[in-house]
Amino acid sequence: MTVRSRTVPAVLAATALLLAAGCSSDGGDGRGSPSGGTVTSGAASPSGTTPPAKGSVKVLRTVAEGLKSPWGLAPLPDGNLLVSSRDDATLTRIDARTGEKTVAGRISGVEPAGEGGLLGIALSPGFASDHMVYAYFTSASDNRVVRVRYDEKRNPGDQLGAPDTVFKGIPKGHIHNGGRIAFGPDGMLYAGTGESGSSGLASDRKSLGGKILRITPEGEPAPGNPFGRSPVYSYGHRNVQGLAWDGQQRLFASEFGQDTWDELNAIKPGGDYGWPGTEGRGTDGRFLNPLAQWHTDEASPSGIAQVDGVIWMAGLRGERLWRVPLRSTSAAAPPQAFLKGEYGRLRTVAPAGGDRLWVLTSNTDGRNTPGKGDDRLLELRVR
Repeated sequence: MTVRSRTVPAVLAATALLLAAGCSSDGGDGRGSPSGGTVTSGAASPSGTTPPAKGSVKVLRTVAEGLKSPWGLAPLPDGNLLVSSRDDATLTRIDARTGEKTVAGRISGVEPAGEGGLLGIALSPGFASDHMVYAYFTSASDNRVVRVRYDEKRNPGDQLGAPDTVFKGIPKGHIHNGGRIAFGPDGMLYAGTGESGSSGLASDRKSLGGKILRITPEGEPAPGNPFGRSPVYSYGHRNVQGLAWDGQQRLFASEFGQDTWDELNAIKPGGDYGWPGTEGRGTDGRFLNPLAQWHTDEASPSGIAQVDGVIWMAGLRGERLWRVPLRSTSAAAPPQAFLKGEYGRLRTVAPAGGDRLWVLTSNTDGRNTPGKGDDRLLELRVR
């Protein structure tokens, strides 16, 4: 391993439970924080269990190398993985045991530019029978969500069907395209969007920019959304990059700040997270404060994952993996950093089962000088 040092009743019932529970661009300037991030304290978890204040990370292996501009990651039911390439607009299957890479195909209609392209991916809740993969991408006119049928029995390069547009009209820009998608415990599709460089869109509830959207698998506003027939679930976001749920079905999201503070937020339906009125923690009661915040050179956060009550957050400009133990919807201890500078920019994290985590690096996206083997998929053991 080479490292580098560098400077639908059931658904509705679940929906009710979930609702009740409640950039810096990648290279933005910022000031270092000697504390390694700051947190908001909170009450004990209803389950009565709190993760240890300190944890550990061990890199078990490099699963695959030579990935180009990897962005989205979706574990398949057989234990292997699909990875999206932002700039090539391809999906690649990675054999989790051998690291063998097979290009499944290219998704048509993607127009890569700047931070846009083929971004997040997620498997359909009914993937075992419908074989559908959902993808968020930048087109010539907007950001949108499509779904494609994945047929592994077909020849490599020809395993993807034609894209079926599920949801469109999300503002696009050279920066701040959001892009993370995930199906929640309620079976609904959540999408993190960016304000595309136009900050006023984030606070405008009629705009789809700077939001977390919640829609049905068919692309309709999900039942129980906080603003009636709107797909908007929360707003006031600058550029949402990570989505994850804890064991109590509570949603968390990471997002880029501008020049000072990046954020990890506990998401409440209908909540206003302050952009552009505030960045990071503030005193305006209209806005919800982050549970943890970092100076932009320490984080520029991307994907997040939850494992055993801990949020793991990938850092792009920060070139490190952050550990945030949770107590309910607050941080139980100060964030702890791992892998600082060892693998460069980190883009995506996903649970790999048990105490393991998948991590994608992001050094071939034009924001860094790639090293030998970049980009790569790593397997970690975390605690």
